[in-house]
Amino acid sequence: MKNEFLKNWDTQLKKGLLPFFVLQALNQKECYGYELIQTLKDSLGIEVTESTIYPLLIRLMKEDLLIHKWVEQQSGIPRKYYFITEVGKSNLAEMQKSIVEIIEKIQQQ
Repeated sequence: MKNEFLKNWDTQLKKGLLPFFVLQALNQKECYGYELIQTLKDSLGIEVTESTIYPLLIRLMKEDLLIHKWVEQQSGIPRKYYFITEVGKSNLAEMQKSIVEIIEKIQQQ
């Protein structure tokens, strides 16, 4: 069982990697906001609130890493789907390299 320090450290680590996790998830499949929150929770065990995810999505769009498109639903209420751009894919690849380098350095110690 994790002590309080490790729980907090784990949470902060995941929050720091959240842009990476979002790009990675959207590289697999375009999602609307709530669906992305559920994907992060189901696949990585990361609890993200709407007040965290939407500002991050806006920031990633301003950096040209994501775009969005409104998609009509049968229910009549359109949903905003987020897509990773080529710039986003390129940045994701660089982020993956950085993470691999960090892991390799940790394993060497």
